[in-house]
Amino acid sequence: MAEGSSALRVDVVSPERILFSGDARQVITRTLQGGEIAFLPGHAAFLGALTENHTRIYLTDGTIQDIAVHLGFVEVGPDHVSILSDSAELAQDINVKRAQDAMAKAQEQLRTEVTAEAESALRRANARLAASGNTSTASSH
Repeated sequence: MAEGSSALRVDVVSPERILFSGDARQVITRTLQGGEIAFLPGHAAFLGALTENHTRIYLTDGTIQDIAVHLGFVEVGPDHVSILSDSAELAQDINVKRAQDAMAKAQEQLRTEVTAEAESALRRANARLAASGNTSTASSH
């Protein structure tokens, strides 16, 4: 790919801080409408609501920035992707043990009573574990 038009400016922002700002070749995230969606340079304008998910940002240097995103919105233009998240965590900041404990607690709650809160907690734990690279303990519900 040639430099310039082959890159997206990506910003991931939570109420607390700017988690990530940089150039990427592709961004993959998950919307409430179901399913993952990938954004490449030149993408048509798009606005979507995000669910709890493992977002991947494929940087121009060939590395991948993994982020656990917990709800929010994605706004896309031909040369940028902005993720405005209620809460988000960079992979390197995720406490895997805490995420595993949260997953176990949510699974236990769901065995006795299915609630929206427990389902959301399980999705958040799955997003954290997937983003941290700990997919062997992440389970789908």
